[in-house]
Amino acid sequence: MNARLPAAAHATPPAIDPAQQIGQIAVQLPGATAVFRRQKLDFCCGGQVALRDAAAAKGLDLQALLGELSALQRPTAPPDAGTPSELIDHILARYHEVHRAQLPELIRMARRVEAVHRGHPGVPAGLADALETMHEELLAHMRKEETVLFPMLKTGGHPMAAHPIGVMRTEHTDHGEALDRLMALTHDTTPPEGACNTWRALYAGIRQLADDLVDHIHLENNVLFPQFEAAPAAQGCSPTGCACG
Repeated sequence: MNARLPAAAHATPPAIDPAQQIGQIAVQLPGATAVFRRQKLDFCCGGQVALRDAAAAKGLDLQALLGELSALQRPTAPPDAGTPSELIDHILARYHEVHRAQLPELIRMARRVEAVHRGHPGVPAGLADALETMHEELLAHMRKEETVLFPMLKTGGHPMAAHPIGVMRTEHTDHGEALDRLMALTHDTTPPEGACNTWRALYAGIRQLADDLVDHIHLENNVLFPQFEAAPAAQGCSPTGCACG
């Protein structure tokens, strides 16, 4: 029962240029806004300053800052996973932990954009609430996987695994519908002309969330779960055909 994903070459992500403006980094690198906010670096109105100059002005260690930002550059392709257990470990590290970091920062930025730009015709009214709902539902979903389903699958599966897998598949469909709502609220994550860096970073982060969640669901629905679901013969079908109509 080995899950072998297509081998993927992992190109080293491009190094972050300390001469790049922090506003550009905030928009291009999802998650950077949380780092800048923690270090009290103004990436929105004051985002035209080079990263190295902004760090120097605050007395920050540039190499440590670059290290924090580089850690946000995540691979887009999954590694070659030889067993279901290895694939589960990859899903936990690459997606579960990442979603837990992504959504609180997106909610914070959405609340700020909705408050600061409430008079703008393009403001995504209701976006923060939609993200908050998604956060709560995704946390509950991942908790069920981590405490019930994944431990069951890591021990080689169980005759009862089909039921929690079915529940997870249904919830994955719900997550897809939630992403559709986010796309509708954000005009497919297209910020209006002249949008501030926070608004642009928010939409870039939502794009990353959507890409990550789609990849996450694909790995579970199409690679992991089928290894533990009943074959057609166990669903009332014989080798020569099914008895169901």
